Formats: sequence, structure tokens, C-alpha cells
Amino acid sequence: MKIKKAVITAAGQNQRTLPLQSVVDSDGQTKTALAILLQEVAETNIDEVCVVVAPGDQSAFMAAAGPMAGRLHFVEQAEPRGYGHAVLCAREFTGREPFLLLVGDHLYVSGGSKRCAQQLIEVATAEAAAVSAVQATHESKLPYYGAVGGRLVDGRKGLYEIAEVIEKPTPTEAEQKLIVPGLRAGQYLCFFGLHVLRPAIMDLLAEAFSRAAGTERLPLSPSLAQLARRERYLACELAGRRYDIGVKYGLLTAQLALALEGADREEVLTNLVELLANRAR
Repeated sequence: MKIKKAVITAAGQNQRTLPLQSVVDSDGQTKTALAILLQEVAETNIDEVCVVVAPGDQSAFMAAAGPMAGRLHFVEQAEPRGYGHAVLCAREFTGREPFLLLVGDHLYVSGGSKRCAQQLIEVATAEAAAVSAVQATHESKLPYYGAVGGRLVDGRKGLYEIAEVIEKPTPTEAEQKLIVPGLRAGQYLCFFGLHVLRPAIMDLLAEAFSRAAGTERLPLSPSLAQLARRERYLACELAGRRYDIGVKYGLLTAQLALALEGADREEVLTNLVELLANRAR
């Protein structure tokens, strides 16, 4: 299964400006969050990238992409109809090919030689299946993420056969339906913001959209739940962490994670220690 295309969703009303924010990357260079995501994709050798934007945002995203702007395709999500609808907007771009899906309001730090997207693509290629990256997440964060339940694949650490997908479950709902053997109490496998999906997901989203009434929003998770019942669908824990830059102090946390992964790590640590010492006084 060759992955040659990527889709980045960036049209949400509360997320559309987040990829335009600037941070200092682990290489010490100031970049937009979008440019960092595009670098994540570029190191997987994917050449075609589609960014789903809100009407009128294309020029801002072209500027934020910097030197990589020329490789981008843009699709507008004309109405704010949800994450699943944003993905569906890229259907003509993806065609009948598998694709890498990223959300525009997350940044990733792998902590190793392979970026998170590359790790995920390698798993999807080896397994010839749709795969979503997941991260063990405390139940207090369930209101922010979709979550999955399933079983560990025999002999494969961190790889799970998905049985259930629920969008932003309550702790009670998660405890009843999303238990994964081996996780600590109060921890659940929540989406990482990276997926490798096959064409079937576009068919499922199109079916769901045709049934939606009026301006009803179309989330992605219900169609992923259907996907798990239709074909082999896996979840994978990666060597890395996701940072949601849309939550309170999210951009700050992502910036610290990037800085501590780079060449300026010692300087950053020294400044943090000094800051904490001054606060303690």
C-alpha cells in the first residue's frame, strides 16, 4: 500500500488560525505550525498535499507555508459542517487512493530518528490496513478527543485491532465500551491527530452526509466506527507525543516540547530552572 497523498484539515471555526501561529522549531528556526506540519509530511516522501481551508483563507495559508507553498492543493469547506465533512471535501483530491490525514491544530515530537507520520505510514504499509495513531490519555482529557477500544494484536506491542470508536466519550461511557487491556486505570487510547485511511472512509462519509439533515455537522468518528466493522482497522501507539495547540497553554507546551528536542535544549532547561527558582522566592 503506497501512500502518495496527504490531507491537512484546517477549516474549523475555532482552529482555522492555529496553523498560522509561529513557534521556534527544534532546529532553532521560527516557523508557522503549518510549515512544521508540512515538514512532517515531506519527510515521508509524500509529494501531494491538500489543505482544507475555510473560504477566503487560502492566501494566508499560502504565506504560512513558506517555501512549500508551491506543492499545495487547496479545497474550501464552504460551510462549517464538522471534521468528517472537512475530510470529505478532499474526496476528489484523494480519489481511490489511501492517504495520510493530519489535523492542522496538532504538532508532533517524535523523540527519535523517525517522525511520527513516517512511523505510522510504515505500520500501515506493512499491515496493508487503515491505521490511526493513538496516545494513552487520562480520562480528564476525553472531552477533547475521539477514543478507541479494542484488543492488542498478538505479538505486537502498541498495535491494536479496533473494535469501537467514540467521539469525545464521557468517562462512564469510556469505562463501559473502550477498555483496552494493559492500560493504566483512568487511561484510554485517544486519537493522535494522524491517520492513514483507505478510500472506504470517503464512501462512508459520503453516505453519512447524504443522510444528514439541514446543516447537521458530520463528525469523523462515527464513520471510523463503521470502518472498523467493514474492514481491518488498526490503532498504533507511536514513539512520540502529540501537542494540541488549540487548548489552553497548548501552543506554549508544544513550544517547550520542540525546544527541549532541539540543539538549544540545555539553554532552555537553564532558563526554565532560573524561572522556577525566581518564582520560588
